[in-house]
Amino acid sequence: MHPMLTIAVKAARRAGNIINKASQNLDLLTVSKKSHSDYVSEVDGAAEEAIIKILLAAYPDHSILAEESGLQGDHKHSDYQWIIDPLDGTTNFLHGFPKYSVSIGLRHKGVLTHAVVYDPNNNELFTASRGGGAFLNDRRIRVSKRTKLEECLIGTGLPFRDLTHIDAYFAMLRDIVPRVTGIRRPGSAALDLAYVAAGRYDGFWEIGLAPWDMAAGCLLIAEAGGLVGDLEGNGTHLESGQIIAGNPKVFAQLLQVIAPHLTPELIEAQRSAESI
Repeated sequence: MHPMLTIAVKAARRAGNIINKASQNLDLLTVSKKSHSDYVSEVDGAAEEAIIKILLAAYPDHSILAEESGLQGDHKHSDYQWIIDPLDGTTNFLHGFPKYSVSIGLRHKGVLTHAVVYDPNNNELFTASRGGGAFLNDRRIRVSKRTKLEECLIGTGLPFRDLTHIDAYFAMLRDIVPRVTGIRRPGSAALDLAYVAAGRYDGFWEIGLAPWDMAAGCLLIAEAGGLVGDLEGNGTHLESGQIIAGNPKVFAQLLQVIAPHLTPELIEAQRSAESI
């Protein structure tokens, strides 16, 4: 395992320990509302602080982009940037619904190079390094081999922070449901993307995500032989927040089903992201 990935795993496990301990006393947590349907707890902050402390102790000249604290570090313009979601699925966590994860990705000169998604409930550790494959608890994982959409299980996430594109989303959902064998929406995009990499889902799509929701999962999928892109199949997903992922055959078919429902606003959001 690459030394940088080893450090990321250490940080993810430390955060997972904090999350697991707090899950035993949910009623005692301090929770605040960030925006519509978007909550943050003291656990998010504590887990993020623990991750950043470990990463910067090892690599003090790296920059950090984290969900709760934003862009930080003494070297904000470093070639290395860690992209962190300390608790992806906070609402699930606060309800005792056991689907949430820790997500840590590293980008070097804009290219994702290392990824960790950790599910502390099941002690499942998904890891990848660029060019080195993707793994679940040290076992190599690959995207699924299904080629027919009607046999596929597809993951998604409902828009909840920003409802701007909700009508377009439901049009996509309405068109996809009769074409597939099932749809799942557990509520942690980072874990959903890891499930695509592991072949548990055949594909996934969502609108309105943040970079820390996607960074690690995108590398996992790429290293597991899958494809990731925006809703037009281009590479703006980390910036635009619109994403489709899957094995190559399913990725192409999802693009076709979604294409008629791309509104001018969604297309503009993606294409303007190309210049970021």
